[in-house]
Amino acid sequence: MSEIKPGHPKGLYVLFATEMWERFNFYGMRAILTLFIVSALMISKEQSSIIYGGFLGLCYLTPMLGGFISDRFLGNRNCIMLGGTLMAIGQLLLFFSASIFDSNLDLARTLLYIALGVIILGNGFFKPNISSMVGSLYPKQEKSKLDSAFTIFYMGINLGALLSQYFCPMIGDVKDATTGVRDVFAFKWGFLAAGSAMIIGTITFFLLKNKYVVTPEGKPLGDLPSKSSSTDFEEGEAQKAKFSSTALAVAGLAFIGLGFAIHFLLGQNYVYSLIYSSGLTLAGLIISDSSLTKIERDRILVIYTISFFIIFFWAAFEQAGSSLTFIADNQTDRTFLFGWQMPASMIQIFNGIFVVLLAIPFSMLWDKLRAGGKEPLSPVKQAIGLFLIALSYFIIAFNVKELGTSGMLAIKWLILLYFIQTLGELCLSPIGLSLVGKLAPKRFASLLYGVFFLSNASGYALAGTLGSILPPTSEQYIATDKLQIDLQGILDGKVNASGKELFVLAQLKIASIDKAQAQKNNMDFDQKFEKITKINKEREDANKNKIEFVNNYTEQDTAFSTEQLNLIQEKEIVSVKYPAFAGFTIHNLFEFFMVFVILCGVAGALLFALTPVLKKMMHGVR
Repeated sequence: MSEIKPGHPKGLYVLFATEMWERFNFYGMRAILTLFIVSALMISKEQSSIIYGGFLGLCYLTPMLGGFISDRFLGNRNCIMLGGTLMAIGQLLLFFSASIFDSNLDLARTLLYIALGVIILGNGFFKPNISSMVGSLYPKQEKSKLDSAFTIFYMGINLGALLSQYFCPMIGDVKDATTGVRDVFAFKWGFLAAGSAMIIGTITFFLLKNKYVVTPEGKPLGDLPSKSSSTDFEEGEAQKAKFSSTALAVAGLAFIGLGFAIHFLLGQNYVYSLIYSSGLTLAGLIISDSSLTKIERDRILVIYTISFFIIFFWAAFEQAGSSLTFIADNQTDRTFLFGWQMPASMIQIFNGIFVVLLAIPFSMLWDKLRAGGKEPLSPVKQAIGLFLIALSYFIIAFNVKELGTSGMLAIKWLILLYFIQTLGELCLSPIGLSLVGKLAPKRFASLLYGVFFLSNASGYALAGTLGSILPPTSEQYIATDKLQIDLQGILDGKVNASGKELFVLAQLKIASIDKAQAQKNNMDFDQKFEKITKINKEREDANKNKIEFVNNYTEQDTAFSTEQLNLIQEKEIVSVKYPAFAGFTIHNLFEFFMVFVILCGVAGALLFALTPVLKKMMHGVR
């Protein structure tokens, strides 16, 4: 038996540093991504939230693939190197997209999707394997250290996030101090900084892995599967999964059937349908393995239960990069110390600050409670996390209730929101990672981390859906007031908008277009918008807001004839309406935030109620 050593192995700090730079890369890009999509690529906030949610969701879907390839073919080490390289390439592609959008918008949008795809694939190789290696650093008799180890590891994640959410917005999200006009050409520098960090992280791991990322006996961790020793497994534990051909065939059919059902019955797009169906299918496939013992199966079911409930946490938490960023940009007084206007994308930095400040105290708290026999079970900790994020949205909901269409939220309330959400995050995310490390059979370690990240993927997909129901914010009401368009009256059904007004609202990305109906009536909106955008650019004055030119807009400004504008109105080709979710119409920010209060509050209560059952199914693992 190996000697139980005090403290943590040095390999933990190598993985800490590698993950820190990778998270700098990821969170730096994330901080400015939606603003880049809306401001430079001229895509609506609603669509940018969908893209954002799909991107994050796929980032946590591909770990399933990365975990499988690692377990069967390449090993943790090689997958980490491959993933880091791909993510650096993806960031450079974003840099090129942000460099050419003004001269070739179509190519810039194409590069955006290619770049996101490359980052998604790289993340799939990187993420499950580095988390799996943290768990592998500790022999069986030291598994009690995992909550503390993953909390330290999690501080590395958020130290990277903290640094990136300062530097990337500072150089990538720049506004003129006098006019408040955003410099859309600065985004590329933020993406370049993110890519450079990923290169540093990959080189760090390459240089130090052989010396420090090893077992207590000095054997390399995460080597090629063929080189793994049977001593890595517990006595009597199966070393390979045993999936029957029937189980694989059923899983394939289930994947296809679930995908189509989710798409056509629940109305989800293809990316979101892929994410949800993948999670359900993989969970079913693993539990069908004939080599599983009853104890192993029970423990895996605990992982599945926890994974389901944290979907709602991440759906709420990941509003940071979409709806909360738009609210920070458009309906928040961002005056900070000494009158400085903090960039909207930088407000996310408070989450990183609070994690770095609180991660070690939380780690010490769990150690102290464990020593006194009072440490809560992992499911209880995660239920507390859900309650805390519900509380954060409850507080901010009542602070936006009286803002109206033009009031500004004080920045202190967003800071408080991020503080409470950070407390919830520390109760939930590192604890979930630790729980997988404790409960997963070793032959399924990377794959079950992939399953765990699939719950994150589902949460992010849901975050995209929820972010897209953000109701109009102050800048949209201000813009339409300048044009003498009564947006509030139109939304409330009290005013009948003209065809010309509907087109302008669509051009401002406030209204939605029925493309099929437009094509049926021979109306090419994309071409018209391209024309009006060119007119915009020609008339724009450097010291004025971009929309001021239409104070006295003409028929030429709409790029449609009077007859066509009448047709737009009569055929309802362009519609202006409040967003809706689960049959409920979202009229204002108060109702928007209460959606998260209800979802997370109910999820937390149910998880807490299930804790006694989960405790039995964990079979002695705390």
